Amino acid sequence: MLLYLITYDIPCNRRRKKISDILEGYGRRVQYSVFECKLPLKKYREMKSRLLKVVNVKEDSFRIYPISNHTLSKVEIWCGTAVIEFPESIII
Repeated sequence: MLLYLITYDIPCNRRRKKISDILEGYGRRVQYSVFECKLPLKKYREMKSRLLKVVNVKEDSFRIYPISNHTLSKVEIWCGTAVIEFPESIII
């Protein structure tokens, strides 16, 4: 399971709404166009497949940053409500 930081800049209101609706089903919004999604690989692939049907790669800016458990410990959060829950270890 990884944490994915997802950011986007979508000029089309209708497409942007569809994308945010999809992402709300997989994670939590931390800013207007930024989501954190903690997902196992199967769910990540499902989400990505759904998003690829909506994102226009010629017009939209869409980025997915995987954050490993090691890297997560180095994340700095400068606000009062941003606790990221992530397991101490992953057993497969």
